[in-house]
Amino acid sequence: MSVVGAIMVPHPPIILPEVGRGEEKKIAASDSAYRKAAAFAAELKPDTIVLSSPHTILYADYFHISPGKSAQGDMGQFRAPQLRFQVSYDSEFTAELSDLAEREDFPAGTLGERRAELDHGTMIPLYYIDQFYSDYRLVRVGLSGLPLSDHYRLGQMIGQTAEKLGRRVLFVGSGDLSHKLLEEGPYGFAPEGPAYDERVMDVMGRAAFDELLDFEESFCEKAAECGHRSFCIMAGALDGRRLETERLSHEGTFGVGYGVCTYLVTGDDRERRLLDKWRARRRQILDERRQREDPWVKLARAEIEAWVRGQRRIEPPEELPTEMCSEQAGVFVSLHKDGRLRGCIGTMQPVQGCVAEEIIENAISASTKDPRFSPVRVDELDALEISVDVLSSPEKIRSKDELDVKRYGVIVSKGWKRGLLLPNLDGVDTVDEQVSIALRKAGLSEREKNYELERFEVVRHV
Repeated sequence: MSVVGAIMVPHPPIILPEVGRGEEKKIAASDSAYRKAAAFAAELKPDTIVLSSPHTILYADYFHISPGKSAQGDMGQFRAPQLRFQVSYDSEFTAELSDLAEREDFPAGTLGERRAELDHGTMIPLYYIDQFYSDYRLVRVGLSGLPLSDHYRLGQMIGQTAEKLGRRVLFVGSGDLSHKLLEEGPYGFAPEGPAYDERVMDVMGRAAFDELLDFEESFCEKAAECGHRSFCIMAGALDGRRLETERLSHEGTFGVGYGVCTYLVTGDDRERRLLDKWRARRRQILDERRQREDPWVKLARAEIEAWVRGQRRIEPPEELPTEMCSEQAGVFVSLHKDGRLRGCIGTMQPVQGCVAEEIIENAISASTKDPRFSPVRVDELDALEISVDVLSSPEKIRSKDELDVKRYGVIVSKGWKRGLLLPNLDGVDTVDEQVSIALRKAGLSEREKNYELERFEVVRHV
């Protein structure tokens, strides 16, 4: 036994008559598709339902799996407290999945439980499924801020666990699509909204799951989607399986996208080991990029590899360009993995004897001391994209009018508080956004008025 099927479903509270109070009729197509997906799930008679939800506990660098034997919840926050849910957890499955993650040094498990109550991203799918089938136990999985490929890998581990325990498992990928489809919608409009919905429904309708991993983070953020990582976990659970896929519906009546698809496993298919194929393509791209790296980046990479493998600080090679050894400057070292930031540490002003030494120190910090991320692991080294920004001396400016988000980085300061943001960053398109982020990094309110501004230019090495 293993994963026998999956459904991709949304979780709008308004779809429930007890919450919608008539408004649910405006998304009748989604309701009809939901019922069809729930009936499909019931026909599979799963022992266990594994459900990924964006609204359960979320950590930046860890996947939380709900612990315990049972949980409950209600829809009180949506004015329907009479809608109550009680589930029994498959604690054996949860324990085995957590053990597998620990053996593989993968950041997933039952640590960090902050609230045990069921979230609406879980309860709404169960509302439909329970009308057709209730003889199952649940495993509830949260998302994380880790790369999309790690979400896919967690799905693969769910599939491995199902096989080891001999469970018939249905995977439920709970998630809405873009929240930026209509100007009059609750979240407004962004052109990325409808573009995201069209693209993701095409991918999910074809079960071309490796393409999920190619969505850029900034694109997803501008579209304000909430289900993409959930779908990536589902995709991983179906890795290597032959599928019968049915796209049932897509609506955006209220300015939020709701998509429903079903996936029936009909056998194994080695050609659908999609993470392996995606990684092979990525490896080729990274190898080509690595061959083009200049001495600044090569030095940063050499130090990162030396430190992560053996905590060794290297000496600058003798053949470095003269300016790296004779000049001083502030330097930022940035790491990305699978298109997502993995670490970034730097110095506004030089603190080392030369640029080369500045790179070495900040490479160590970016890979092991960025408080937003866990230290880089040895198995991640080959997947890292590295850039080095060498800063010019900052100059004071009088107003934001003297900034250019593509050309200049910005430093905001008030008293001892300082915040810096580099120029030309993905997802930062306006000066207002740039200054707002720098204020937050300085620990200052975005409404702060009496602060100083400085600008600087960078030479970016990739």
